[in-house]
Amino acid sequence: TMAAATAPEAALVAETGGINAMIVDSTALPEQAVQDVVTSAFRSAGQRCSALRVLYLQEDVAEDFLDMLFGAMDELCLGDPWQIATDVGPIIDAPARAAIAAHVEQARAEGRLLKQLDAPTAGHFFGPAVIRVGGIGDVEREVFGPVLHVATFAARDLARIVDDINDRGFGLTFGMHSRIDDRVEAVTARLRVGNIYVNRNQIGAIVASQPFGGEGLSGTGPKAGGPAYVERFTRDVVLHPEFAPGRRADAAQVQRLIDAAQPDGRALWRRSLPGPTGESNRLSGYGRGVILCLGASAEDAETQAEIVHRNGCRAVIVALGARGEGAVDGVLERAELERLRGIAGAVLWSDEADRRAARRALAAREGPILPLICERHFDERCQVERHVCVDTTAAGGNASLLAATS
Repeated sequence: TMAAATAPEAALVAETGGINAMIVDSTALPEQAVQDVVTSAFRSAGQRCSALRVLYLQEDVAEDFLDMLFGAMDELCLGDPWQIATDVGPIIDAPARAAIAAHVEQARAEGRLLKQLDAPTAGHFFGPAVIRVGGIGDVEREVFGPVLHVATFAARDLARIVDDINDRGFGLTFGMHSRIDDRVEAVTARLRVGNIYVNRNQIGAIVASQPFGGEGLSGTGPKAGGPAYVERFTRDVVLHPEFAPGRRADAAQVQRLIDAAQPDGRALWRRSLPGPTGESNRLSGYGRGVILCLGASAEDAETQAEIVHRNGCRAVIVALGARGEGAVDGVLERAELERLRGIAGAVLWSDEADRRAARRALAAREGPILPLICERHFDERCQVERHVCVDTTAAGGNASLLAATS
């Protein structure tokens, strides 16, 4: 609708949902991890975009952990949110409750329902539930309520679990409980998730400490509260030279160049952000991926590619008269933007009719919302931001605080 009714360069900043995961390994402090799972999955009746949906437990500790989790669930109080003793309030309306109930009843019928609390009969309450799954791939949609899906994993399969989370396509929040620093670093470096929380709950981002927002199917960026947020709401100079039709580019050749142009995944920059004692907050910028530079002239496309490259992305140039490695000579039919795989956006300086055709094609794609970049200055639009928040006290002490006071 927006692609059809607004200017093709109109700003779109969207934060959508996510099938958010948490990994708890055998070194985690179980008492703290259980508390954080309950908080992340069931507080606000699970009605947070950042809420925990899929919990991965290392198989060595899964049985004891679930016993503790079920005991903690039994202590939850369901009722009127205005009452201070209430832990879990109602679902927003009857249709939402019915959809959640249908999901849980299907799991019950399949013998996968591990635990569910009773709920008040008056109002739209739903008892928090735990369902067994094989992994995040078994969760077909975001169940927006107090429902936690649990899977187990072997220690040797940790990297595969991270790949499964990435492959699911969502990238809003992630949690991890572990006391092995190298393991935490390896997992967080590999994940394509906007907000990562280590040894703490994964809801309730704090302004100025944890800029919030996802990537992939979970948002467009930039992060709310991040360094590029306010600027995204301003208007830059849009370049609109007259579009000149020409020889059609070979879409198969363009696809081959896209497939070969993979970013290295390294951080462009990192910033430490303020937070309370015992908490580390780090915001990092990464290249968005492969971006098409469409000109419309070869000279403009080369200028676009320079900006794309300096922001950690890979450029594929498609313009009439384009030359060199990573370039295709010809005009890309705008409808191909709906079909090309593996792109993270496109840059096009052209007239309004041409820009609108490109915007509509990008909007028609399945999967993440991809940007059409029409501005002269677009460095920030080539980047995604990822935030890592670590409770540094959970590993037995705040080493940085001890060092500062010794």
